[in-house]
Amino acid sequence: MDFLHHWLFDAGIVLLLFVGIGLFRSPRTARSGNWAAAAALALAILIVLLRHEVSFLVAVAAALALGGGLGLLAAVKVTMLQIPAMVAFQHGMGGVAAFLISSVELWRGSQHGLSALGEVSGLAGLAIGAATFSGSIIASGKLIGWMKPQPRLLPRHGVLTVVTIALVVAIAVITSLLTGVGLLICLAATVLISVGLGVVVSIRIGGADMPVLISFLNATAGFAAAFCGVILGSHLLVACGATVAASGSILTHVMCKAMNRNIFRVFLGFAAGTKANWMLKEPPRDQPQEAQADDGETPPTTPPEAPADPFELALEYCQHAERIIVVPGYGMAVAQAQGQVVTLANHMMDQGKQVSYAIHPVAGRMPGHMNVLLAEADVDYDLLREMDDVNPEFREIDLVLVVGACDVVNPAAISVEGTPISGMPILKAHEAKHVIVCNLDERPGYSGVPNPLYHSPNTVLLLGDAKETLTRLTDSLKAA
Repeated sequence: MDFLHHWLFDAGIVLLLFVGIGLFRSPRTARSGNWAAAAALALAILIVLLRHEVSFLVAVAAALALGGGLGLLAAVKVTMLQIPAMVAFQHGMGGVAAFLISSVELWRGSQHGLSALGEVSGLAGLAIGAATFSGSIIASGKLIGWMKPQPRLLPRHGVLTVVTIALVVAIAVITSLLTGVGLLICLAATVLISVGLGVVVSIRIGGADMPVLISFLNATAGFAAAFCGVILGSHLLVACGATVAASGSILTHVMCKAMNRNIFRVFLGFAAGTKANWMLKEPPRDQPQEAQADDGETPPTTPPEAPADPFELALEYCQHAERIIVVPGYGMAVAQAQGQVVTLANHMMDQGKQVSYAIHPVAGRMPGHMNVLLAEADVDYDLLREMDDVNPEFREIDLVLVVGACDVVNPAAISVEGTPISGMPILKAHEAKHVIVCNLDERPGYSGVPNPLYHSPNTVLLLGDAKETLTRLTDSLKAA
């Protein structure tokens, strides 16, 4: 009967967690989903404390208070710009918890007996948790700017990754055969080599592949937690960990599909080419061609007509456009310009124009980054359109407003081979009649690949702080 009660409680908590995850599908219900998922996790903690005799209850309470306080502080202080790095860091903390718990249970099991399934699960939780920790720290460092975001390739990097994986498995097998001091040494060795594996895997990933890494680390953290649940004999932890692992795996598949990537190539593949193969030279802007005279001398040329003021040209585009698509990117998050983007879009809609938002699957630094930013600015979710849905329409669009995006609208992805984004599907903004780019500068995006869109004849560059640029553009439209 107690087992039945436990099973019913566990099933109810998992069901509540599923309800919360289901509510994440829409910005209108996402807040409720967050509360539901948080309630499920709080109930899970409470049930674990009630079911087991807890020693050092004061220490447990202090740890809960400290962890909850730090989490609350992070939630209050962290900006949307820092959210991707924080998510990666949280995955790492899940990995730490997994390998610490696995280490303790493996040591206890060696003294009091442990089933073969429990031992295998403990070793898996130990290795995956340690690798998740180091990989997540590297990812967080890249996302927050403490490390260079570009991929770093070691000599024979793919082979090194495979060898490290094999070494982790070999040490884990040896660990399962030992007790006492030898067990402790092998446990430490397994953790250290697994930490090295996480570093080797994560440093070779950068640029547009970062969302794949984040979603993959989400999956591995879930797997580590599920294996911990097996060694602890906790059906609840197994279910919650498996849920996270499944969702992270599905998201990883979706991210790879969106970028036309093979997951084995992302994590084990070699560089497609060197920088010299794909570095694009910026074409000259507004420079006339000089004709050569018959005598070999260059005749004097008439000075070219001064180009139109970019802002005035952008204002004219906005005034005459009837169909507009807004493409947000990470630079919008940096400038915290989502409010100004929505204000401008709403003003144009008030004028009877048709405005929508095109969201690339890997825009930003993690899956759904732009969706969250725009939802925060109260954008109607029906106005957000996916890449496959909107790409066929760009040829008929009067104006595309690119705000802080580069790689996701970079035509080099489909026209230049050997770049970090080659083969990645993009939003085909370059096919529109006119394009306005609101970026801080003309530098390449996260991938490091220069964007030929910036020099297209139908593109107007409005360089500088996007928040100020968009505010000025909105005010000028209202005054016109």
